[in-house]
Amino acid sequence: MTPKETTYKKIYEINYPKVMRLCMGYTGGNDVLAKDLTQETFIKVWKNLDTFRNESGIATWIYRICVNTCLAEIRREKKEEKKLQIDDLQISESSEDPVEKEDMLFQLYKCINQLSSTNKAIILLELEDVPQVEISEIIGIKHDAVRTRIHRIKQQLTKCANHE
Repeated sequence: MTPKETTYKKIYEINYPKVMRLCMGYTGGNDVLAKDLTQETFIKVWKNLDTFRNESGIATWIYRICVNTCLAEIRREKKEEKKLQIDDLQISESSEDPVEKEDMLFQLYKCINQLSSTNKAIILLELEDVPQVEISEIIGIKHDAVRTRIHRIKQQLTKCANHE
């Protein structure tokens, strides 16, 4: 294997799960589309790996590529007047009843899909435990603004999930 292939393999293995979950959030849980977007993200990473400038962490760079890829897909789908589908859901640990968990996640994904593209990116990265400083770099806004938005988004999602 070439050094580039070795580096790419490590990057892929470390970042694939997080990129996939981020894509799942953008697609409302559509597993097939999320896998396609994840694959497209890593194709772009491979093609542009030589241009990575180390100005931010590699994960931050990959998240930016992923967010841009997902947003481009959403814009493309809107032009075709298609709606995102919520097919497969990852079940959270907050409830004991599997049906209740699925209902809660379904409602949460619906609420997340109602957010603006920027707020959606912020909350999905926050849910992936990406540090807020990194989120600010990825999104391109100040750290204080990210912190404020996260608080407001959580309030908005709570109201939405509780059908208020």
